[in-house]
Amino acid sequence: MSVSNRVSTATLLVVTACAPTEEAPTTASDERSGRAYVGATIVDGGGGGPIVNGVMVVGADGRIAAVGGADEVTVPEGAAIIDVTGRYLVPGLINAHGHVGDTRGLEAGHYSRENVLAQLGLYARYGVTTVLSLGGDAEEGVVVRDEQDSADLDRARLYVAGAVVAGETESAVREMIDGNAALGADFIKIRVDDNLGATAKMTPEIYQAVIDRAHEVGLPVAAHLFYLDDAKGLLAAGVDFVVHSVRDTDVDGELARALVEADVCYSPTLAREVTTFVYEDTPDFFSDPFFLAEADPAVVEALQAPERQERVRNSATAQAYKAALRQAQSNVKALSDAGVTIAMGTDTGPPGRFQGFYEHMELALMAEAGMSPADILVAATGDAARCIGRDDIGTLTPGKWADFLILGADPLSDIANLRSIESVWIAGNQIRGSS
Repeated sequence: MSVSNRVSTATLLVVTACAPTEEAPTTASDERSGRAYVGATIVDGGGGGPIVNGVMVVGADGRIAAVGGADEVTVPEGAAIIDVTGRYLVPGLINAHGHVGDTRGLEAGHYSRENVLAQLGLYARYGVTTVLSLGGDAEEGVVVRDEQDSADLDRARLYVAGAVVAGETESAVREMIDGNAALGADFIKIRVDDNLGATAKMTPEIYQAVIDRAHEVGLPVAAHLFYLDDAKGLLAAGVDFVVHSVRDTDVDGELARALVEADVCYSPTLAREVTTFVYEDTPDFFSDPFFLAEADPAVVEALQAPERQERVRNSATAQAYKAALRQAQSNVKALSDAGVTIAMGTDTGPPGRFQGFYEHMELALMAEAGMSPADILVAATGDAARCIGRDDIGTLTPGKWADFLILGADPLSDIANLRSIESVWIAGNQIRGSS
């Protein structure tokens, strides 16, 4: 039975082009029987081929009820029909490494419930529907996370790591892990990095103690790193997630095999490197309407101050990280080609790392590195969900939350088309777009 033959039993709604956030029209039939999105090309986020002239049914519970071709899916009687013919329907993007709630303008230290919610709203308007915040998280963020298992959700989902675990003794790191576990953290985060030789690095004995204790309390460990040798050491110690690129040298087959055999994901955070040097001049994106739509003009102005730009130009650290970006891009392509699971992450949230926009920058940098649009989309959706331990988001699959984007252009032909957002939906609720 075709969709057209079923429209007479439903309410017809039409999604049009992107505009400032408005509520989608709802009807009594919406609440009883949900909605059916018909006519789009559906890309499921799991790596399967696109479904042309697809249908996705979202129940009143905010979850996906059915997905398939128009001749395969039966639309429930009374469901509202949303005609998205000619559009592309994809899962919401997942940032597997961000930071939420602490920054206001160009200052850190402003963690609050209000700030957490505001930043999750910002991510959502850019199509980022879930964020794993890896450090600097407090009780307010945990409370926000605990409120999101709801069909009324109207902002991005949040998962948290609590405080970044640090210390020089096993007892000190165990105490921090136990504190994060008591808080309700989803991950434990550590840093194994010397900041280009400027600071002491966590030793193998201490990170082994962290990993052992975290696993005892049932929490996975995400590791910030820079060096190839540390990546190998952390994998041998049982780390669960690598959340920055190897940037000192080319990765090798030994690392690739270790990541694949341990099923450990790799989040390259290429955009993080950009932040370290891009403000030496006025970035091109400062004239990009996609950026300016959400940017704080005061922050944009401050980042163009001549004295700030001169400091960045004269910073040996900034120039070192500029070279590190090229190395990171080479390495993510090599690891992706070797079968390592890549999870899109950006390290957005600290000052100057613009949430939402930088996720699209990350996608562009992955493409520049040589990854295909199809592989990048999976890394930003289905694989990212698996890497952060979530089986209820990430793909357009029955039973999962209806977190998705409606696009005006094909992301499988060019990943930049993920910027062609016409509407954003979380738990079946319209967050951005006109109706």
